[in-house]
Amino acid sequence: LLTTNGAVAEGSGENIFIVKDGVLATPSLGFDILKGITRDSVIKIAESIGIDVEERSVQRGELYNADEIFFTGTAAEITPIVNIDSETIGSGKPGPITKMLLDKFRDVTMGNAIEFIEWLTFVREA
Repeated sequence: LLTTNGAVAEGSGENIFIVKDGVLATPSLGFDILKGITRDSVIKIAESIGIDVEERSVQRGELYNADEIFFTGTAAEITPIVNIDSETIGSGKPGPITKMLLDKFRDVTMGNAIEFIEWLTFVREA
């Protein structure tokens, strides 16, 4: 979805991230996008492993030149995007930063990342 000014806003139910030259970018909340919990989590995870994150305007043309693109959301978690409008993104496969974030996100949600353990509420069997 695009903003009224033509900038990239989000997916139909997901937030969007692009990677270019090792920098992660996502539309800022000032564009009235979904204030996604998974979006916020991915930003914090990325920063914790040394990935630079920019919250800013993302122009449509940047999508076609991105090295990697992925959606985030409660259902989507981290979903790589490898094709937009019949244009291949990057190598046409999930990129290394996307895979790194997905692996770390899974570690966090499975309770295997002690630095984020406070994000979880453990449920015990009765």
